[in-house]
Amino acid sequence: MQFNENNEIIEHIEQRAVLVGVSTGSRDEVTTIENSMQELEELAQAAGAEVLEKVVQNKQRIDATYYIGKGKAEEIRILCNALDANLVIFNDELSGAQIRNLEELMEVTVIDRTTLILDIFAQRAQSKEGKLQVELAQLRYRLPRLIGLGRALSRTGAGIGTRGPGEKKLELDRRHILDRISDIRQQLEEIKKNREVQRGKRRKSEIPVVALVGYTNAGKSTLMNQILSYAGFHQEDKSVYAEDMLFATLDTAHRKIQLPDKEEFILIDTVGFVSKLPHALVDAFKATLEEVQDAHLIIHLVDVTNRDYEMQMKVTENVLEELEVKDKSTILVFNKIDRIEGENTYIPRGKDLIHLSALKGIGLDELLKTVKEKLFQDQKKVALLIPYNRGDIVSYLCDKTKVLSTEYQEEGVFVETWLNTADYNRYISFIR
Repeated sequence: MQFNENNEIIEHIEQRAVLVGVSTGSRDEVTTIENSMQELEELAQAAGAEVLEKVVQNKQRIDATYYIGKGKAEEIRILCNALDANLVIFNDELSGAQIRNLEELMEVTVIDRTTLILDIFAQRAQSKEGKLQVELAQLRYRLPRLIGLGRALSRTGAGIGTRGPGEKKLELDRRHILDRISDIRQQLEEIKKNREVQRGKRRKSEIPVVALVGYTNAGKSTLMNQILSYAGFHQEDKSVYAEDMLFATLDTAHRKIQLPDKEEFILIDTVGFVSKLPHALVDAFKATLEEVQDAHLIIHLVDVTNRDYEMQMKVTENVLEELEVKDKSTILVFNKIDRIEGENTYIPRGKDLIHLSALKGIGLDELLKTVKEKLFQDQKKVALLIPYNRGDIVSYLCDKTKVLSTEYQEEGVFVETWLNTADYNRYISFIR
């Protein structure tokens, strides 16, 4: 949107972007500059921008004033004029001073990858918690850049980089922003306490938890919907939003799944990861991602059609390591095999590695069989005859095990259920 001096909307401005990346040749770069720029283009498109051109500069040292150097910045200014671009997006994080200098020279809006990702999150957040997390990340990112972002903050509502639940607060002074950050943290702490109560109830019910994790757009939400359909759920209120785009899902979703043999588990869909994910965003969403810490099993979903999928796996593993859950029991799933072309295409194989098409349901039976084996490997299906004077045992079985059926017979209560090894040995004398 564009505003006049009375703060009235006068027209909608289409975001026409030039993307800029710098390759330093460092071994620390997690991916090639080509793949990183391709991902930046997908991020820009997800935010609603039209990408006109991509510019990559090979540079050993980052320029403190213009990031890319004044000469290259002049070239991009000329390119923007020729293409009628009104937005330049840098592939790396810029300082406030660099943004100010670049905008003054180029005379267009300049944002960085972090701002772009925050903007996408601001568009997609639906829950109160998600919106608070995004606003917290925005404020923490912009706080040290208040001076350099002066011009950008005056464009409130102008498009990419200025959206989000906190945009009207960003022109406040540092003290007020710090107060707002403190207020958001208190609200998130209350939400965290409520979530911990829910997690406590799940622990008490002893229903195992399975967490879907992976790079953004790996297909986690599509897989969740496929599993829900397999389990017999067809109601729209049970399905989760799934779309072939980056960061389609931001809010963690929980669904109880019951398999044909009546084993149950809680399935959690989590926010996807991305390379160069802003630290402020990781920190803000850490409370949500802590759901993964309670998981008994992790399904790591990988988009096998992405040529840089090994890097994406590494990014996901690094976040799991930061959450201290890297050593949890994990099933590695290579998704989108229906899109693989050519018989000679290499797809990794191995133990606890499954090939899947979440969209078409290919490999779903094998995945759920593996989930069942890992979650219920020490479970045995048994029939017990419990004397009527041992009602305590019947109560325990009903409260703590997955009872399939009960029947009141002459000698006692006939119970069909699943027992773990400890309970099997404890009640072996009642097994029929």
